[in-house]
Amino acid sequence: MNTKVIKQALIATIGVFACAVLALTLVGCSSGSSSDSGSTSKTKLVVGFDNSYPPYGFLDDQGNPTGFDIDMAKKVAEKNGWDIDLQAIDWDAKDALLEQGTINCIWNGFTIEGREDKYNFTEPYMINGQVVVVKKDSNVKSLADLKGKTVVTQAGSSTVDVLEGDRKDLADSFGRLDTVPEFNTAFMQLESGVVDAVACDLSIAEYQLAANPDKYVQLSEKISEENYGVGFKKDDNGKQMAEKVTATMRELYKDDTVKELCEKYSSYGISIDNWLLK
Repeated sequence: MNTKVIKQALIATIGVFACAVLALTLVGCSSGSSSDSGSTSKTKLVVGFDNSYPPYGFLDDQGNPTGFDIDMAKKVAEKNGWDIDLQAIDWDAKDALLEQGTINCIWNGFTIEGREDKYNFTEPYMINGQVVVVKKDSNVKSLADLKGKTVVTQAGSSTVDVLEGDRKDLADSFGRLDTVPEFNTAFMQLESGVVDAVACDLSIAEYQLAANPDKYVQLSEKISEENYGVGFKKDDNGKQMAEKVTATMRELYKDDTVKELCEKYSSYGISIDNWLLK
């Protein structure tokens, strides 16, 4: 074999060897990156909430998300070493946002009953109910007195579900059932006399009565009794997340975190007596 051929063979061999080394290096780097990513990436809890739903979710004076459920979500994320992203959403769009992955849970005074087939829920953590609030000087003293009256509630709320479902008989007795985007507007309409009553969650009623004891009263009869849970997508990951959040909230009850949060929001009508996960 002449010198020229030997040189060409040598160059080809070196080239093949270099390519092999480069390929191994890239594979090694790729494996390390994937491994590193797997070991350092965190679960992210992307919470969809209504920012006008005190005391469970609302904005403070500085415009920051706050409320019992907001604080609870932060505590659960912290306990599990998860990242958290709080997303104020249009409540009517919650299902679409969950389905497309913009959020991965709905955590904001979210009623379980009637929605069990649509979400993976945590176990119930707080007692809820549907009630009616009227002005203190109102002549409405019972649910029967709402006959022919104008009642308002929040669009997309569990109250609407109940009044269109199990308690349609009651809604049919109203003169009119109006809906508004959020409950703050509903109570402004009640105060101004535009409507005769607000149908809402027990928690909303307790908050309004605590903040305005001289303005409103709650009818003693409930429209229905329900429970709050955290809703996740109806898939395997959603089921696992719901189970993990349930277990974590139980831990937070045992270490008195729940008690502390209930005390923090007691002036808003939150009570440890209504907590269920123990």
